[in-house]
Amino acid sequence: MREQALSQKVGNRSGLGNHRRSNAATQRPARRESTGESLVGRLRKLLGYVPAILKIVLAIVVGVVIFAGYRAAASASFFQVRKVEVQGTSRVSVDEVQALVRKEVEKTGVWKADLKGMNARLEKLPWIRIAIVSRVLPDGIRVRITERVPRAVVRTASGRFRWVDEDAVMLGEMLPTDQIPAFFLRGLNEEDSEAARTENRERVEKFLELQRAWDAAGLSERVSEVNLIDIRDIRAQLAGGDSHIEIRLGSQDHGKRLKDGLEVLDAQKQSPRGALISYIDLSQGNKRAIVGLTSGAHASEATSNPTVGSASESSPDRQTAVAVSRASANALALKNNDNKSERDRTARASATEKKPDRAKKPDHR
Repeated sequence: MREQALSQKVGNRSGLGNHRRSNAATQRPARRESTGESLVGRLRKLLGYVPAILKIVLAIVVGVVIFAGYRAAASASFFQVRKVEVQGTSRVSVDEVQALVRKEVEKTGVWKADLKGMNARLEKLPWIRIAIVSRVLPDGIRVRITERVPRAVVRTASGRFRWVDEDAVMLGEMLPTDQIPAFFLRGLNEEDSEAARTENRERVEKFLELQRAWDAAGLSERVSEVNLIDIRDIRAQLAGGDSHIEIRLGSQDHGKRLKDGLEVLDAQKQSPRGALISYIDLSQGNKRAIVGLTSGAHASEATSNPTVGSASESSPDRQTAVAVSRASANALALKNNDNKSERDRTARASATEKKPDRAKKPDHR
């Protein structure tokens, strides 16, 4: 009897403990779920009592607060520009770029800076081809520069020498420290129009083509500048002791024609008229080289127009002799006219002196 009672008590205690723990485990989640549902339900019930107009007003107030906070943050000293970083410059003035950026960002701050506008304004500066402006929050601006590459030196209408790139954009002036090119370009249209820019791009393209061809042929050193006012009538002004001579090349075969013109010039220098040569014209496209002579004491003092001769048809000595004989004939004619005028004046003077003598004879009678 005693053993049965003990076992029953133990069994009852364990059974009661397990039952309580199981009830506690099952009741706790039920309490959480009921609490969450009660909060959501209360909020829904509360919003249900709020009128629709009040909800709209509340949304507007929240938007105004957010906007005011944004304005305050953007205009705060926290976003005022303190550092401007410039990258990729060689010829561009870093100080000029930084000054332009600071002027643009001073009022707006870094956060509201007009990056596209600054890109456009920077690309209007000489030597800047591409400018990329970015923010470096909270107080910095970074500018990446791609410079224009100088390709040719242009002699302007005012006589100044300036670099241009392949787009014919006028860059800075040629400095004494710059490497001097073999020859210059002349004839760019300096008008500020789209048509002029298109023409100038064609001129620069033709100039670079001539430069490559003449460098390869070893002719560049004898040329001082190329006149590209009309790309269909290209003319090369020579360098050194031949700087007064122009070779007219026309519209094609410029390398060959320049070489032929230099050969004709070198041959004609040995003749008496070598010092009178002003141009050699090979623009006709045939094998004839027309040599033009300047007016001067060696040819004729009375001749004002250039004398044109064909190097393939007549000899230089004959042409010079003809020019001299014509000049002599003109001078002799002028001398004869002067002598005739002098004789006429003498005759008139003698006739005037004889008239008074005839008038005095009746008085002696």
